Amino acid sequence: MRSNTVREIWSRGGTAINAWLAIPSGYSAEVIGHSGFDVVTVDLQHGMIGFDAALAMFQAISATPAVPFARVQRNDPALVMHLLDAGAYGLICPMVSTAEQAAAFASACRYPPAGVRSFGPARGMLYGGPDYFQKADDEIVALAMIETAEGLENLAAIVATPGLDGIYVGPNDLCLALGVAPNAESPEPVVTRALARIVEACSEAGKVAGIFCSGGEAAARRAEEGFALVTPGNDANLLGKAAREAVAAARSQTETRRSGTGY
Repeated sequence: MRSNTVREIWSRGGTAINAWLAIPSGYSAEVIGHSGFDVVTVDLQHGMIGFDAALAMFQAISATPAVPFARVQRNDPALVMHLLDAGAYGLICPMVSTAEQAAAFASACRYPPAGVRSFGPARGMLYGGPDYFQKADDEIVALAMIETAEGLENLAAIVATPGLDGIYVGPNDLCLALGVAPNAESPEPVVTRALARIVEACSEAGKVAGIFCSGGEAAARRAEEGFALVTPGNDANLLGKAAREAVAAARSQTETRRSGTGY
């Protein structure tokens, strides 16, 4: 089976850099996959992406060095298994607040006897290889999102869930749960303490911690804090930022010429 290079990075104690896709485009997914990211996550929860578009994006990512992940819409075994069968090598599940919810998600990611995943890895086998069934449980990554007050309360039990590889933090929803305005880089002490707790709990349980960030510099800081999967923004924000910078650079020249000082 094709190895999951994200796991290899983690085994060396490194941090994986994760792209986050909200735009339903195989072409842009392929471009991002060739941009140096270790993993590319297709967001089916808040992104503008349905299953058909996600499938095409998985195929595009497969032509790049990056590993295809996805954020599933919700904690539903049928949706989890569908994305895995389509070739996702890792899944991020939103709104996991209890150990029971974490166990249900992790179980849907694993074949019996470790879980309840049904057999039918149509494209998963095509991407992963003929021995997919024998090795999938060792390669597929399952991350539960902690983004509620209840999830924080049950943190220790959640990270102890068999078959769960770690936690992925949705910082904006976590802020809301803690009574703070949404801000991926919130300086509020209550948020800072919560993030430190998550990193510590994951480390003690031998699990990884991941987090969405506002940009590259913020992602670097999170990596220093102990997060093993960092996401420096999403494709829509990166596109908008690059477009604004290009327009500003062009505008500065046109304004200079309009004022008559450029000749």
